Amino acid sequence: MGFVRFKVLILQAAQQYIDSLAKSEQGAIQADINAIERGNFDSVYTKTLKGKIRELIVGNHRISYFTIGTMLYLVRGFRKKSAKTPKVEIEYAEHVYKLMK
Repeated sequence: MGFVRFKVLILQAAQQYIDSLAKSEQGAIQADINAIERGNFDSVYTKTLKGKIRELIVGNHRISYFTIGTMLYLVRGFRKKSAKTPKVEIEYAEHVYKLMK
C-alpha cells in the first residue's frame, strides 16, 4: 500500500510565523512539509491536539494543522514554551477547521 499524498496549503498566519524564523528553522519546517506532501509521515513528528486538530512538531516550533480529504491546512505556528499547547491555539485551529469544511 502506498502513502497518501497531501496537497499542503499554508494559511497566512502559519506563513507569517514561518517567515519570521531563521533560515535554518524555515528549512527544517519546509523539509517536514515536503515529507508530508509525499505522504511520508514516518519522518515527521506530529501529535493530536483535539479531534481533527493536530500539530506538526519541529524542534521547539509547533504548527497547528488539520486535513480535509487529501488537503492539509497549516493553520498557525507558535514557539513551544510550556508542556501544554495553549488553549487559544487549539480553539483558533478548530474555528478555521469549521470554516473550511
